[in-house]
Amino acid sequence: MRERTTRRILLTACMLALPLAGAGVTHADTVDVVHDGYGAHDVTLFWAAGYNGWDAMSGVYMLNKTGGTGTGNTWSNGQIPAFCIELQEPAPDVTSTYNVGMPEDVYNSATGGILGTTKANYLRELWARYYDPAWTSGSYTAQDNSAAQAFAAAIWEIIYEDMPSSAAEWDVTIDSTLGLGGFKAENLDYETANEWLHTLTGGGAKADLRVIVNHGGQDYLIAVPEPATAILLGLGGWFSALGRRRKRTVAEQA
Repeated sequence: MRERTTRRILLTACMLALPLAGAGVTHADTVDVVHDGYGAHDVTLFWAAGYNGWDAMSGVYMLNKTGGTGTGNTWSNGQIPAFCIELQEPAPDVTSTYNVGMPEDVYNSATGGILGTTKANYLRELWARYYDPAWTSGSYTAQDNSAAQAFAAAIWEIIYEDMPSSAAEWDVTIDSTLGLGGFKAENLDYETANEWLHTLTGGGAKADLRVIVNHGGQDYLIAVPEPATAILLGLGGWFSALGRRRKRTVAEQA
């Protein structure tokens, strides 16, 4: 039964705590980001970790990166598309420093364990097979919003539920984990979310993913840019800097 009186709109928060396990953190690897709006998304009604019938923004969170260290500089400054993996913390409304780590090292305080390699590989395969760059295009159809929402729900299903005996048992509409773990949702295209989950083997094509973690802030799953993308982003920054130098030269000669 839905507890409609307990519903809240979590405009910049998801719910649950997933701090990064200390063994997987390299503090020299950081990004400085702030939440800068959404890509394709919609509102999902969900139940998890004692929260009954709450609403969360589900889909692409756009993060504006302004600095970084170590592997954090794999991402050029500018917008990074991300998916929430921590439902109880707010998205950063001021620029915050996040540590960069591997998905398998994320600690889930709802289940009391580290995510582990098996679930991390499911996330990598899900992203490789079904993530759509159109979800960050700036102009979204109803289909884009619905698909990005389903993708977010599939991520939460993998993170919060106990591993089923087979992928065919994933179901974002059923909380099948005892205790404070588990996840279920309504008001979404659950058929698409479940279809995607049911095709996963953990051994298929895998995206190169990282997690960024800030204790006290919402944590995110992000993709490492492909080399061609990274080169284009880098060239964009180079041309921008060149333009600024040319403007200075013209001003100095005037």
